[in-house]
Amino acid sequence: MHTHVVIMAGGIGSRLWPASTPDMPKQFMDLLGVGKTMIQLTFERFSSICPARNVWVVTSERYADIVRSQLPMVPGEQVLTEPEPRNTAPCIAYACWKISACDREANIVVTPADALVLDTVRFTSVISTALSRTRDSGSIVTVGIAPSRPETGYGYICAEEKGLDKVVKVSQFKEKPNITTAQEYLKAGNYFWNAGIFVWNAATIMSEMRAHSPQIAGIMDRIAASFGTASEADVLKELFPQCEKISIDYAVMEKSANIYVIASDIGWSDLGSWSSIKQHIPSDENGNVKVGGDVRLFNTSGTIVHAAKEKTVIVDGLENYIVAESNGRLLVCPLSDEQLIKQFSE
Repeated sequence: MHTHVVIMAGGIGSRLWPASTPDMPKQFMDLLGVGKTMIQLTFERFSSICPARNVWVVTSERYADIVRSQLPMVPGEQVLTEPEPRNTAPCIAYACWKISACDREANIVVTPADALVLDTVRFTSVISTALSRTRDSGSIVTVGIAPSRPETGYGYICAEEKGLDKVVKVSQFKEKPNITTAQEYLKAGNYFWNAGIFVWNAATIMSEMRAHSPQIAGIMDRIAASFGTASEADVLKELFPQCEKISIDYAVMEKSANIYVIASDIGWSDLGSWSSIKQHIPSDENGNVKVGGDVRLFNTSGTIVHAAKEKTVIVDGLENYIVAESNGRLLVCPLSDEQLIKQFSE
């Protein structure tokens, strides 16, 4: 079994303050009130694709113990810690060099820890199709999401042809658009949301990194020389922070000639905002959503209230608001101003 899954779990989810903080970011929280955290749901999503012994998590040193407590079935030595955040390209490279050292035939899926996928059956089919494509080829396959609306908060993948659930060539990647451009993308039918999920074999990603991001690849080669030795942790701590701080999109995806996309409607969301969480929890007859404690609403509509289990929260007279409480921090904010939350919390 050469399939491996890398879960990236180092972000801090600042747009979901005060629930998500640098001490306990959103990937380690039960945002939807379902009894499982986002990283646990992500792990479960791959259970039929990859055995637990082939799952790897890359996270910050400060979150390693949280990962091990929430995913005790992942081998402890496969919880990889970054000495400092350097964006996704060094994070992914580190994991893929580690995997290649123990399995040169590895076929790898890289996924964020904090996204939601509602149609897990279709998701499994999409990933299986991508893995079949990358197993013995030099292709990189990224997962696209069939857009349901003209969304300005996501980057887009432009494919050379329309169609879902099939592997097609990528024409180019597009930054987050304005609303007019997003409407044009939706109408065109060959533009898909970029979910940040990548599939490749170990040899392919290492070759592409050497070609397009040689600085990072060179550092990874030096770190890899210490794998399995007593000096590994010290070498990592010294060299990893020297990596260029760059996303995998800029480092490889936008430069390579071997990029393909398989797009599908899998019920995906990055749950990057309070309104996106609100969309994925059943609401009451007034359009309100409650998660957590003893929440009592009066003369209130269109509002999301997120509180700790042991808290009692009473809300009266709000319309289209966010009320979020966590560890002594309280946010009361119109949903229309949620893009300012990161700024408010700094």
